Parts: sequence; C-alpha cells; structure tokens
Amino acid sequence: MSGTEDKHLKYLGKVYLVGAGPGDPGLLTIKGKGLLECADVVIYDALVSEAILAMINPTAEQINAGKRMGRHSLLQSETTQLMIEKAQEHPIVVRLKGGDPFIFGRGGEEMQELFEAGIDVEVIPGITSGIAAPAYAGIPLTHRLHSSSVTFVTGHESAGKYRPAINWNAIAQGSETIVIYMGIHNLPIIVEELIKAGLNTETPIALVRWGTRPEQEELIGELGTIVQQVENIGFTAPAIVVIGSVVQMHKSWESIHIDSL
Repeated sequence: MSGTEDKHLKYLGKVYLVGAGPGDPGLLTIKGKGLLECADVVIYDALVSEAILAMINPTAEQINAGKRMGRHSLLQSETTQLMIEKAQEHPIVVRLKGGDPFIFGRGGEEMQELFEAGIDVEVIPGITSGIAAPAYAGIPLTHRLHSSSVTFVTGHESAGKYRPAINWNAIAQGSETIVIYMGIHNLPIIVEELIKAGLNTETPIALVRWGTRPEQEELIGELGTIVQQVENIGFTAPAIVVIGSVVQMHKSWESIHIDSL
C-alpha cells in the first residue's frame, strides 16, 4: 500500500446507524443521544420526530434523506453514496433511522454497502414501532391467556426482492399475534389473504397511528370490517397493524362490542 493510500484511509470517518425509536424522545437510547450531540453530520429519515432532531449538535450538518410513499428526498443509492462521501470528510457521521435500523429499515443494506466501500460502521439499536406502538396503546403482543407467538412482517414489499410475495397463509396459521409494518396502503389485500388463509372475520385487529407520539390514535375493529372502517374515517399511514386476540386487551374493545349489540 502506498503512503498516499494509507494516509487517505486514516482520515476515513465512522458511520453510526442509529435507531431513533418510534417518536417519543424518551425512547431514544442514551448511546444514540450521545452520538447526536457530538455528530459532525446527521443524515435522517422522514419519520424521525422533531423532538429527536432537536437533540442534534447545532453545529452538525443535517441532511433529510426521508422516504414516504411516493415522495423521496433521496434515492437509496444516493443516500448510501452520501454516507460514504461524508465519512471521507468527517469523523462522526450518524445515519438516523426511525425505529430500529435492522427492522424493515434497510439498515442491513446500508451496512453492507458501507463495509464494501471500506467504511467503518457501528449499529446502535432502537426501539421498533412494532413493539412500542402496541405497548402505548395498551396492547401486549404476548399474554399467557392469548398469545405465545408473534410474527413481524412488512405490508409493503420491495420490487425484485428475493421472493415474489409474503406467505400470508403460513403467517396466519403459524402465529397467534401478527404485527404488520407499512400495512395501511395494502390493507385490503392483506385482509383478504389472511381470511383466505383461515383467519376468522371476527379476529380482533388494531391500527395504531403515529405510535408513542402526542398525536397517537387507534382504530380497533374486526378483520372482516376493518377495511370499511378505514375508508369511512380516512385513517391513513403511518400506522402499525396488530392482529390477534391480544387486541381484546385494548381499553375500547369491550365498549365497541357493547355498542354493537
């Protein structure tokens, strides 16, 4: 290795893939907060809350790389290239991702590409919305009388992925609680597939929007009628979907069924 190449490598910074959690700033890890306070550059996602962005070092360069349905600030390839470039210029580069970097957050893809570029990477886990949103809604994902198994699944598959479709039949038959990320857009298809797979139309279902934030709201219903409920009130993403008898633990479940008598 030449002296010039060796000198260049010494000046490569480190990228930290930091999970910001679901929104409540109190759920950000202490390690994640410390990195935000000393970062040189922070590249953040759309779902990172304003309260957490306010923790960033005021002298740090802040770049919005957020992605929402149909609205991309940066393409994924552009985001990765940006991280590589910033790591060649600054010691501490934080890639701030909503929830946990490795739970439907493309953190694994980004880590692999950074490794291949010779960039040092460290992952700081975050609390994922699939756990936090139901908890804030008073819905336990496991319960001795209701559920001893949980499946986490995405409701929004990428094009050209390693398999053509989620096996909803296997999920319906293999887990007592199903937690779906990014499931609102495809909810009619998901519900149809789960009913085809054998789930009863009266299976409890909860939609938790903006989980852990002050604006959190929940829609509670049954599998057979939830799509119509969503349409009737215009319930929109981002939301976590929880399916299973644990939803009966939600405070409004009993009143919903009393009102329907």
